[in-house]
Amino acid sequence: MPQATVPSEPRALARGTTPQGSEFAPLLREVRRQGLLERRRGWYTRMITVNLLALAAVVTAIPLAGNTWWSLLLAPPLAVLSARTAFVGHDAGHAQIATGRRANRALGLVHGNLLLGMSYAWWNDKHNRHHANPNHIEKDPDVGVGALVWTAEQAAERRGFARWVTRHQARLFFPMLLLEGIALKVSSVRDLRRQPVRERAVEGALLALHAIGYGALLLTCLPVGKAIMFALLHQALFGLHLGMAFAPNHKGMEMPDPADECRWGHLRRQVLTSRNVRGGAVTDWVLGGLNYQIEHHLFPNMPRPHLRLAQPLVRQHCHLLGLPYAESGLLDSYRQGLRHMHTVGRAVRNPGR
Repeated sequence: MPQATVPSEPRALARGTTPQGSEFAPLLREVRRQGLLERRRGWYTRMITVNLLALAAVVTAIPLAGNTWWSLLLAPPLAVLSARTAFVGHDAGHAQIATGRRANRALGLVHGNLLLGMSYAWWNDKHNRHHANPNHIEKDPDVGVGALVWTAEQAAERRGFARWVTRHQARLFFPMLLLEGIALKVSSVRDLRRQPVRERAVEGALLALHAIGYGALLLTCLPVGKAIMFALLHQALFGLHLGMAFAPNHKGMEMPDPADECRWGHLRRQVLTSRNVRGGAVTDWVLGGLNYQIEHHLFPNMPRPHLRLAQPLVRQHCHLLGLPYAESGLLDSYRQGLRHMHTVGRAVRNPGR
C-alpha cells in the first residue's frame, strides 16, 4: 500500500465564501485525495507486535521477580502498556486498523476483553454514541450524570454524598481517575445483560479468561497481600493514564443547546466541541493519537498515524470558514477542564448565586 504523503495546501473555500452544500464536503474530498483514509496495516502490525512483546516481557518478569515487594515496580510499566493496549482496542472499534468488520472486532475482543478485561461491545456502543453527539447533554453518555456532572442543572439536582462530591469535583477529578480501571471492568460485566446471547457468550468467556489468567498469574507468583497490592496499583495507574488521555479532549468545550443542534452540521458539531493538545512524538505516544481530537472526530476511521498529516488541512479549512480551532498545551487543557468542573460545582457551593 502506498504511504500517504505530507498534505499539501487544502483546496478549501476562500474566506467569506458561502459553502456549496456541506461545509465538511470540501475537506473530506481533499483528505480522500491525499489518501489519508487509506489503511496503514504495516504501521499497526509493527505497533501491535511491539506492544504485545513488551506486555509479554513484563508478565514474564513477574514470576521471575518472585515473592518480593520489588515486584510492585512492574505495575507501572504494565499500566502504561495496558493503556497502549486500550488504544489499540479504541482504534479497532473505529475501523482504523482493518477494512473488514470481523477483523476489527477480533482485534478489539483480544485487546479489550482478553487482555484488559474490558468489554469491546460495551465500549464501542458508548463511544460511538459520544462521537455522534459530542458534549450533547441528552445524547452523549460522557456528559451524562454519573460520579461527576457537567452542567449547573445537573449539579442542582444532586443530593447527599453526591452533592458533596459535586461541590469538590474539580479537586477530586484526578484521584477519582485512580478508580477508573476498576469501574471500566464493572461496567463491562454489567453490560453483558444488554448484549445478544451469542455476543454475550463470546464477550463473557473472554472476560472470564482474563479474570482467571490475571488472578492466576498474581496469586501463583505472590502471596495474597502482595498480589492484591499489585492489582490495585496496576489498575489505579491504568485508570489514571487512560483518564488523563481522554480528559483533555472535550471537557470545558462548547456544549450544544439541544434546541439549536439542527443548525450544526458535522463539521461544527465535531470541531466546536473538541480540543487538540499540542506536542510532538512523545505526546502522540502517551496520548495514543487522541491529542488530535478534532481530526479524530471529523474522521473517526482515519488511521492514527495520518491524524497529524490531516491537521494542517483541518486547521486551514476551519480558518477559512471562520471557525475556532481549539489547541492548547497538555497542562492547560487540564486547567480548562478543571475550571469548567469547578464552575459547575459552584451551583451547589453557592446556591442561588
